[in-house]
Amino acid sequence: TVDVVKETLLVPCGTPFGIKMFTNGVVVVGVADIKTSSGTVNPAAVAGLKVGDIITAVDGKTVNTNAEIINAVSGSGGKSLVFTVSREGKSFTTAVQPAQSEVDSVYRAGVWLRDNTAGIGTLTFYNPVTKGFGGLGHGVCDTDTNELMPLLDGDIVPVTISGITKGEKGNPGELRGYFTSDNAMGTLDANVPAGVYGVLKTAPKGDAMEVAMKQEIKAGPVKILSTIDGGKPQYFTAEIEKIDYRENLQSKNMVLHITDEKLLNATGGIVQGMSGSPIIQNNKIIGAVTHVFVNDPTRGYGIFAENMLSVSQSISLDDKLKAS
Repeated sequence: TVDVVKETLLVPCGTPFGIKMFTNGVVVVGVADIKTSSGTVNPAAVAGLKVGDIITAVDGKTVNTNAEIINAVSGSGGKSLVFTVSREGKSFTTAVQPAQSEVDSVYRAGVWLRDNTAGIGTLTFYNPVTKGFGGLGHGVCDTDTNELMPLLDGDIVPVTISGITKGEKGNPGELRGYFTSDNAMGTLDANVPAGVYGVLKTAPKGDAMEVAMKQEIKAGPVKILSTIDGGKPQYFTAEIEKIDYRENLQSKNMVLHITDEKLLNATGGIVQGMSGSPIIQNNKIIGAVTHVFVNDPTRGYGIFAENMLSVSQSISLDDKLKAS
């Protein structure tokens, strides 16, 4: 017997959105020496903490904000604290001995921390059945550690594009914009290597399209749907120069070359903020723009829409199982 799977229909978006994300745990983005009355010490380094570590608890109490760790350390009186730390998916504990700063007499652990991030990206698709969305096509990483930010919760908010820094060789450009409102247009459920995913409160306008299987995608002309000013999403021409069908590649599946003169004149090619712009071929969603080549802003990578859809469906299933 042969089972025919009905094609999934998604609405291609190409609209900018703002990300407001809070971390699950607190990310170590740096370690620092503390000057004390008896000399300089580095409590974090002595305890073995490294940039990219995620502190999830102090003395057994869960922490998700900088303030929670700062309060625990400053109120320690110099007593050793047990930090629970996640590193490369593995959890361990380590003792941190706060040092009293000679400058202000406050006890410190010698770590720079980050518990939230914000930015601008582009929505790739909306699923009318699940009300779910996919965006960016790559995960949100910390700017200092370049590691994936561990998501506790977050929102997406409306954004207006107000300007463009044009991309040049060796200097990637960017879309400049501002959050139009603090009222969330959706919630974030996942930040993973294949993008950000969640649920929209209101369905975007537009006709739904089929999602192409990666085997259907061919090198040659495509269109990308993106917003580069305060107006609506527009279609721009491009070409797929190379396709990589390897199963172990979750992203960077295609090499994309921008050919649209209007887009090239405005942005120089692919710029930061365009990540997530859907790629259309033969009236099907085939992928999304993800990265720009630093030495050639007219070219960049794209991810298969099939990969993003698979992640989105997996997240939706997990949410249903949690709800039940």
